[in-house]
Amino acid sequence: MAPTASAQVARYLKVSVAVAVATIGLKTAAWWFTGSVSLLSDALESLVNLAGAMFALAMVTVAAQPADEDHPYGHHKAEYFSSGFEGVMITVAALAIVWASVQRLLAPQPLDQVGLGLVLSVLSSALNAALAFAMLRKARELRSIALEADARHLYTDVWTSAGVVLGLLAAVGTGWIWLDPVIAIAVALNILREGAALVRRSADGLMDRSLEPEVRAEIDRTLDVFRHQAIRFDHVVTRRAGQRRFVDLHMHMPAGWTLGRAAAVRTSVEQALMSAVPGLRATIQLLPMDVEAHFDDPKDLI
Repeated sequence: MAPTASAQVARYLKVSVAVAVATIGLKTAAWWFTGSVSLLSDALESLVNLAGAMFALAMVTVAAQPADEDHPYGHHKAEYFSSGFEGVMITVAALAIVWASVQRLLAPQPLDQVGLGLVLSVLSSALNAALAFAMLRKARELRSIALEADARHLYTDVWTSAGVVLGLLAAVGTGWIWLDPVIAIAVALNILREGAALVRRSADGLMDRSLEPEVRAEIDRTLDVFRHQAIRFDHVVTRRAGQRRFVDLHMHMPAGWTLGRAAAVRTSVEQALMSAVPGLRATIQLLPMDVEAHFDDPKDLI
């Protein structure tokens, strides 16, 4: 039996935890040998990677739990907490990097064994890049925001490390050791940008954002197959929660149809929708052709 989507996400996050531990070791050693505050900032970001991956793994486990009496619609939105948490952690790490960088800018120190430090940094970046590529591809396949958040953070880490390496080469080449803390501050600003994006996307997901335009178009094409003089659809509303997708709509049909006939058509529409859009859950309300449902009554807004 093929592993479930949640099991696949959890497996990738476990690999992310292991890689984060390895990169923390490599980058901490690089900082230890060189005394570079920019390499220290790189190591701090990897520490955030570890915390984020562990929290994401916990939230994915919660999201995989089946619906229960207290959560009749399931626990899918737990993944958004993971993305938000990682965004907050990134922001905290960025502030710590700025503080350390300012101290070093005020009291510059020479760099040692830069060559060894750069080799360790490049090695850790290669690990992160390979994992981020695989995770982002799987996140798009499984529609997992937790996996996507972790992958994008890893990509940020890769670009951060590339900037640090180039900056240290420039500092050594020119003898301008003040470049080291300046590079670290630039790294922190980039991390802050990524953290803000993750928090914003997490909040957006918790507010029941509609499905992607291409998915909504696929839903409309599927409904068009069933539209004819005797059947029409309206009040089509979509939303997403973690890996799950939802669509609610009204299906109008002749009042003279039997309940059995109407239910059979509704079943066909539901099955067609769920086949066209993987992970979709369709809720269809049956109404006679001459009956309209209204949701804009002021009394409903109280």
